[in-house]
Amino acid sequence: MNGWQATVAALCVVTGTVYDTQHHPLASAKVVLQSANKNEVTMQTDSAGAFQFKVAGGSYTLRAEGDTVTINAVPAKTITADLQAQPAFFDQPQYTAAGVTDYTYRGGHGSDAVFRSTESMASALKEERTGVGGVEEGEIFEQGTDLLNRHSAQAAAEVFLKGAGLFPQSVRMLLGMASALYAESEYDEAARWFFKATDLVPTDSKPYLYLGRVKAKQITESKGYQERMARFAKLHPENALANYYYGTTLPDDRSREELRKAFAIDPHLAAAHVALGAIAMRARDYSDAVREFREAIAADPQSEEAHYRLSEAYRLSGDSAKAKEELAIFQKLSRASGRPTH
Repeated sequence: MNGWQATVAALCVVTGTVYDTQHHPLASAKVVLQSANKNEVTMQTDSAGAFQFKVAGGSYTLRAEGDTVTINAVPAKTITADLQAQPAFFDQPQYTAAGVTDYTYRGGHGSDAVFRSTESMASALKEERTGVGGVEEGEIFEQGTDLLNRHSAQAAAEVFLKGAGLFPQSVRMLLGMASALYAESEYDEAARWFFKATDLVPTDSKPYLYLGRVKAKQITESKGYQERMARFAKLHPENALANYYYGTTLPDDRSREELRKAFAIDPHLAAAHVALGAIAMRARDYSDAVREFREAIAADPQSEEAHYRLSEAYRLSGDSAKAKEELAIFQKLSRASGRPTH
């Protein structure tokens, strides 16, 4: 397990179980243990959903199936840390970009969430066709957006690439290129074009809002993403989403401040409360988590993620009756949206 994991006898044993959304043990789930200096070890759970690592003392992060837990390993001790699979939510904060109201928010990173974010970008780009630009630029951009909305992402990327070459100062062309590459799962290249769009006119909020729709961890966990969202928050401290997006890139202790700024600006931003509740869950502060998730539901009663996470907070705090009530609401909302409840 490389030099960062000690080979001496005085190791800390980190053990636990990964559960699915119905709290059944999840076999063959990928579990990642990451040290403070970002070194990682990966394993799969056994047939009973169990995993075990042996590590030197220090701070570590455990990840599996969308759940994350921070632990402090103590030599010669055993730490138990269970993980709960998270649905790929896409109930995001509402904002308007290019005349399109978007209800997406960074609740999950599953393939369903990535697909839905791709659809959201493609739909929003339709509205950009009335943007500023000459006839030729407009024709090229319209051709690219039509292809992207017909799920011909590769062909759309070729059109947008041509357009970006002819009109390098066109923000919408850069966003079109980024969105097409994102749809093709070319995340590194997509990130480069998204960043290029935000850097063209750094004070323009629109490219950051498109970047905020991204769900692929290859982008959202990159240094470039955090740098752009930090700049967005600095340039637009009055923008609730700027503070929210920046807050989601920070360690928990620093994230709280930005998230609180976000809902202080917009009390209806349910996403900020969900994110704060998730932080409380990782800290095993279930009473605070319940409070935050209830605040999120008060702001947005249709938030699937808030109801699901509130169910988990109630379950872990020992209130099984309320946990079942919230899980039933989550399942009802999921069926109505056509999303599986697992």
